[in-house]
Amino acid sequence: MVSVALRWSETDRDRLRRHLPEAVVIIPVGATEQHGPHLPTSTDTLIAAAVADGAAAAAADRSGRPLIVAPTIAWGASDHHLPYGGTLSLSPETLLAVICDLLRSIAAQGGRRVVLLNGHGGNIGVCHAAAAAGSTRFDLSVAHLDYWRLAGTEGEPPVPGHAGEFETSMVLAVRADLVGPREPRTRAPEVLTVQDVDLHSGTVWRRIDGFTDRPELARVGDGERRLEDIVNRAADRLVEIASVL
Repeated sequence: MVSVALRWSETDRDRLRRHLPEAVVIIPVGATEQHGPHLPTSTDTLIAAAVADGAAAAAADRSGRPLIVAPTIAWGASDHHLPYGGTLSLSPETLLAVICDLLRSIAAQGGRRVVLLNGHGGNIGVCHAAAAAGSTRFDLSVAHLDYWRLAGTEGEPPVPGHAGEFETSMVLAVRADLVGPREPRTRAPEVLTVQDVDLHSGTVWRRIDGFTDRPELARVGDGERRLEDIVNRAADRLVEIASVL
């Protein structure tokens, strides 16, 4: 089998048709939503695309299959950010339909394997549902990976906050020119948590002003280290996925 990394949007139809039956197609799933007063609304899309492109390139020689990176889905399930402005959101039902239509399109052209590489917490449930639906409706093998779950180095938070130090450092690594001034916070806002429980509350978002922890502490070097580590781990996952699907 051919080992190659391609971008769907830069590849002609005949080459795609030739590779799709053996390929793993990676769909980065982002969002366009407020990320505080200091980060661009494209934060989740930028990071998901960077991880997908980097991981495909790093895994190409080891995957044993062609890796095809599809255009990033730039809109996610972000209704909880609408009160802050700067947000273009799809309802969960619409996002699920969009992803399923893309999976249907891939299957219709001979594709058999897809990875949903997610960059936004609000998309988790939708990506999980889409992966399950795609496998049964279109006879696809679909994997779902949230990029931040690969940030497992010692000292990292298990789930990085929203537009806080972690994401700010990542955008500094990807597009530092888009990061604005960050006013120091005297202390990190308290985020209500219950162990082993996912909480959804508009009240919580309002209390923390739509972004968490201390973004002013972000450093470009930390972001570059994190991005490299996540890309390498994502590449390892792609190699594993290519070997079992």
